[in-house]
Amino acid sequence: MSVFDPASHESAMITAITWKLIVVSAVIYAIVCMVLIRAAARHRDASATAVDLTPRPVIGVVWFGAIIPVVVLVALFLMTLTAMRRYPASDTASPVTYHVTAHQWWWDVAWIDPVPGRTFHTANEIHVAVGRPARIILTSDDVIHTFWVPQLQGKIDLIPGDTTEVRFTALQPGVYRGQCAEYCGAQHAHMALVVVAEPPAAFADWVATEADAAAEPRDSAALTGRRLVVTGPCAVCHTIRGTAAAGAIGPDLTHVGSRLTLAAGALPNNIGTMEAWITSAQSLKPGVAMPSLRLFSGDELRAVAAYLEGLR
Repeated sequence: MSVFDPASHESAMITAITWKLIVVSAVIYAIVCMVLIRAAARHRDASATAVDLTPRPVIGVVWFGAIIPVVVLVALFLMTLTAMRRYPASDTASPVTYHVTAHQWWWDVAWIDPVPGRTFHTANEIHVAVGRPARIILTSDDVIHTFWVPQLQGKIDLIPGDTTEVRFTALQPGVYRGQCAEYCGAQHAHMALVVVAEPPAAFADWVATEADAAAEPRDSAALTGRRLVVTGPCAVCHTIRGTAAAGAIGPDLTHVGSRLTLAAGALPNNIGTMEAWITSAQSLKPGVAMPSLRLFSGDELRAVAAYLEGLR
């Protein structure tokens, strides 16, 4: 995850500006250091108590204190404006569109499709097609957050009551880590997301799968797990499409087993971490809305985790 390893045109422009700023800053720093060294060397043998009140020419102060800084700053400002004008137009045809809502501390990701019935929700994970523009509409449900995927786009704030958006086009397949970059509370560091860039065919398959209802359990353990999830406390907060679980407080779990991480990047997604998250959420990520559920026996917990991991 580095701005110096761009994977989109937008990030490449930011990287180019970053390198130019680094070079200009390094040159200015080197000049200042040389002036300081020269001044120190010239006055090394001067008296520590004598005061030199000889008038000095002010032309150096004017040039190095005013004219040159103004020229440098104006040049950098114009360079940045030029790069901003090269960003994709807002009317780019056929973008992949998501509406992302930031919460403390996770991301609700809603796929927006013009085809009726194909809108769905996922969490902490955005899939895009390589070479196809992505449009991410952003808002916050509680405090100020910042959406940042360094390899794909720059930072943008998510402000409660306001809506902003970013656009980017991934140039190559990959998994790109993002992060909330604005301190938003105790678990700010554990508010990550991933952007998965896939070839168009794989992306179309993912959309078709995500638009479907939850998969049917394949064995008796998963069947037991579904019953415990749908009739138990999980259904109060979570939705699983195709079942009676229709909670709207926490992430949609319809295809939770296919996601790369749990708890907004805090844990890898496997059956062991699923069990740990269900029983010890407050120990693993203190302060989140997810309670630590110690209501299940060992066999019931394994059944619940098996069912959720099977939702792919």
